[in-house]
Amino acid sequence: MLVNYIYLSMFEGIVFVEKGKGWLVLLLLGMAFVSSCAIKRPPKGSAVQEAEYQYKSLEMAEAQAQESARVQEKAQRKEYSKRQQDSIATFKKLLWADSARTDHPKWLDSLYKNHQYRPFLIDQLREKPAIIDEYLRKTGSHGLDTNYFYLNEINARLSELEEKQSSSLKYPEKMKLELLMAAALLKYSEAIQYGVIRPDSLDKNYFIKTASPDSSKIMRVFNAPDLLLFLDSIQPSSAAYRSLQKALQAGTGAINRNKEDAAQTIKLNLERLRWKNKPNDTEKYVWVNIPDFSLDVMEKGVSTLQMKVCVGEGRTETEPEGTKETPQLNSMIYSVQVNPIWNIPASIARKEISRYASNDPYYLSNNDIDVYKNGKRLAAPQNIDWATVDVSQYTFKQRPGEQNSLGKIKFIFNNNSSVYLHDTPTKSAFKKKVRAISHGCVRVEKPKELALVLFGAGKTYDQIKTAMDRSYPRAKYIGLPVKIPVYLTYITAWVDVKGLLQIRNDIYGLDLRLYEAMKAGQMIAE
Repeated sequence: MLVNYIYLSMFEGIVFVEKGKGWLVLLLLGMAFVSSCAIKRPPKGSAVQEAEYQYKSLEMAEAQAQESARVQEKAQRKEYSKRQQDSIATFKKLLWADSARTDHPKWLDSLYKNHQYRPFLIDQLREKPAIIDEYLRKTGSHGLDTNYFYLNEINARLSELEEKQSSSLKYPEKMKLELLMAAALLKYSEAIQYGVIRPDSLDKNYFIKTASPDSSKIMRVFNAPDLLLFLDSIQPSSAAYRSLQKALQAGTGAINRNKEDAAQTIKLNLERLRWKNKPNDTEKYVWVNIPDFSLDVMEKGVSTLQMKVCVGEGRTETEPEGTKETPQLNSMIYSVQVNPIWNIPASIARKEISRYASNDPYYLSNNDIDVYKNGKRLAAPQNIDWATVDVSQYTFKQRPGEQNSLGKIKFIFNNNSSVYLHDTPTKSAFKKKVRAISHGCVRVEKPKELALVLFGAGKTYDQIKTAMDRSYPRAKYIGLPVKIPVYLTYITAWVDVKGLLQIRNDIYGLDLRLYEAMKAGQMIAE
């Protein structure tokens, strides 16, 4: 394409310039005029010298124009950099002012540092603005309050964003919406994957290994290639969880609860099921549900043996600290002791055994209890005035036999609470509906059946059975060929295999404590 040019004459020189750049021409000519003062004009009549003069004048004018453009560009870059730094400072200020919305402000700071402290969520979600709203509304089906995730605020700001063009939305407003959505997604990602309450913060007797929130797993919500797919992937998928969700949505009641009480108990147990502390259903394990007074041996997600149990006594006026409560824990059953010796805990010896012995001098011998001092067995403990002596100087052991409080076998696993599963001579206790009667250990209804399931049929089990039936028992340890996981848990609501909602009494007050904590944090749906 041909280019139009304008012919100009100045100081007897000829200049051709591109049409549309007249301002540059004038600038160059003006500068050339000034510059010409510094260039010695050649004598008139020399055409070559005159042309050289004109060329040098224009060359100097062009150099000065380029310098002027560089100065202007530098100023523009400086102004842009200042605006950018001001924007970053404003974003950081809003980010930390909003830090109360999350338990992990440093995680969000790191996230936005990687994005140069600029909004990025709004732009990503503009094509699917309903994603946030849709998933936050689902939190009600998890028993969680939607406004724990700022649903009302987000809805209001999203409506404002939809009404306005993005260009007309003020930048501070855009930043506030961005940070609100980020805080909500972070909370949602953590709540659905790990729960909203740390279980060990509610119960001093909680010792189940529970995974702490993993930043890499939680923060994936911000860098997942498909946000919708990621949010789907983190939904709890266990049969126990889904069945409770359905019962909650259906407003199902239970035999011993009205719909409102049942709904609240379901919500609390949904939270328990979100805690990362559950056994792998592919393995074999022993599962004790404390408020249900039951034990199941689970294999590949199916109960292969079920029985009643007696658990620790709850809090009473005389035991306000709950020292007899069975702890929640998990461990590995590694051995049994057939015809066990009961090493009576110091607290039981002080509060109970010594009191019984002071009222009846022959209580100890009648119950096969030996007394030791400095490691030596005393020949005549009935001569001791147990009402006045320092009981802490003595240790008490109950010999194997029919009267032994541990029965004919105990199942041993490591724990810091000195508890185990064991037999009992008091079989009538299993006829009671409420079986929170022990000092913390778990008494099992069918000890031989439990040993058979753990050891399997064969020589070792036959040896155990013979030793338990022996008239003159001797204590003997027998190790399991393969360690078996054991879980002592606290679940007060579930749907059974017949599809019926089961609710149990909150014997240790742990439902109440969990409810109060969730309510205080505005977490539980009311």
